[in-house]
Amino acid sequence: MADLRTGLPLVVHLAGRLVVAVGGGPVTARRVSAVVDEGAHVRVVSPWVCEDVLDLVRQGRIEWQAREYAGPADLEGAWLVHTATGDSLVDRRVAAEAESLHIWCVDATDATSTAASVPARATVELPDGPVTVAAYAGADPGLAIAVRDAVADGLRGGALPLRRTRPRPAGRGWVALVGGGPGTDGLLTARGSELLASADVVVVDRLAPRAVVDRLPAEVRVVDVGKAPGRHPVPQERIDAILVEEAKRGLGVVRLKGGDPFVLGRGAEERAACEAHGIPVEVVPGVTSAVAVPAAAGIPVTSRGVARGFTVVTGHEDIPSLPTGGDHTVVLLMGVSRLARTAELLVAHGRSPDTPVAVVERGFHPTQRTTVGTLSTIAALAAERSVQAPAVIVVGDVVRLARPERVGPP
Repeated sequence: MADLRTGLPLVVHLAGRLVVAVGGGPVTARRVSAVVDEGAHVRVVSPWVCEDVLDLVRQGRIEWQAREYAGPADLEGAWLVHTATGDSLVDRRVAAEAESLHIWCVDATDATSTAASVPARATVELPDGPVTVAAYAGADPGLAIAVRDAVADGLRGGALPLRRTRPRPAGRGWVALVGGGPGTDGLLTARGSELLASADVVVVDRLAPRAVVDRLPAEVRVVDVGKAPGRHPVPQERIDAILVEEAKRGLGVVRLKGGDPFVLGRGAEERAACEAHGIPVEVVPGVTSAVAVPAAAGIPVTSRGVARGFTVVTGHEDIPSLPTGGDHTVVLLMGVSRLARTAELLVAHGRSPDTPVAVVERGFHPTQRTTVGTLSTIAALAAERSVQAPAVIVVGDVVRLARPERVGPP
């Protein structure tokens, strides 16, 4: 007998080819669904089928012959056979007759003697296309599943870097606009980590999660285009040009931004600049600081019986007319330098001077600090405490829910 602890991994393309499945239970349903998705023509031979198989029959995606297996004639023309009747005598007969016809057969009920096996598989979407991870452990499918999941999780989480050893052809690069969240690497999304694991170039903002950047391999080129209040060393037009130039060279480019690229960021402009040159762009939302930083200070932007809506606005410009009740929260980003002017405008637009206000500096960092006042007092308090950006400003009754001031995130 062959040593079933080993085997030759093989990828087969079944599109347009006949696969015969004997048996109609849940195991058959899982395998049939997979080969149908690959474009195979599937014939199920079984006196009964489970609901999942029946759904495929009703959708016209597979053929069902509602009877017992009748012998080699049922296998004629097949490129692959799968048997999972639950009756070991029938399954062994199907496997033996398939072998006599020189057709590979997967006996799903006997992992110790089947001539062909389907490995535990997972598909990971990478910027250069999907990758299938497959693991085979002989008669121990549990081990194969564990290995598959570990490798797939490593790819998705960035623990296994996937930078190409050969450059892509010129013009075949890609750009991903990745929201890094409020600056702490623990709030970077799984998809963001995947893309960073594949990137050749990372174009990074000042408020992006720097610990993630620091852990990048030495071969990844980091381009710092960070902007500070009143200091923009790299204009937006040049940032757009960098993304285009690097992708045109055939490189994978991650534009790593703080917060969410589409929440008071320049993500839409950067996407448009790339797409104008035919460069594929993926946008990965981030945990926006407008919601996360108040939460780090114990302030929900909405809360039952306190606030039923919120507005996020930029603090760089005069604030527009907004709902004036304390039950509508206003969140200001980039608003420290114009805090006094903003408070005056909110009062002029109808807000009470006693409306609570909180300024949360450096959210989720060890030096996080919250300054609480009202529209009439917050500017003076902020000046007294030398409040500085980055900070998120929250206006509304939800500020009363803030936890007592403390140092550092929970």
